[in-house]
Amino acid sequence: MTGLHTRAGWTARAEHLLIRHRSALVLLVDLDDFKAVNDTHGHAAGDAVLTATARRLRDWCGRHGIAARLGGDEFAAIVTDPDHTPGLAALHTALARPVPHDGSLLPVSASVGACHRTDLPVPALTHALGAADAAMYAVKGHGRRNVHN
Repeated sequence: MTGLHTRAGWTARAEHLLIRHRSALVLLVDLDDFKAVNDTHGHAAGDAVLTATARRLRDWCGRHGIAARLGGDEFAAIVTDPDHTPGLAALHTALARPVPHDGSLLPVSASVGACHRTDLPVPALTHALGAADAAMYAVKGHGRRNVHN
């Protein structure tokens, strides 16, 4: 539906990129209050939010990374050189833009956790995802709608 890689396809590619690129950055993105969109506006509205989120994350990665929908309202990305992206603040802004659907604007927000490869003792994707997950939940603990690395 979103046109992004699935968990399995992304994981294999992301592991390879993490090993090869010393400046790689791994992200986890979780939509905040996504269930409320489905419950209030219906599943078609939820699909519109998921599709818009996927497009925004893919656009932010550009040619220097790949994005995936891990499942539900969870996304991941890896960029090989974060300096070639607009930056994490720009990602947060892009993800927070309302999504047009059926003549209305759906509110969207996301919590983003990031892990730089240089912060890892061993360049392993499982460690990077764990650190990004911890950073994302630190954001959620501070009121969501934020970015942490």
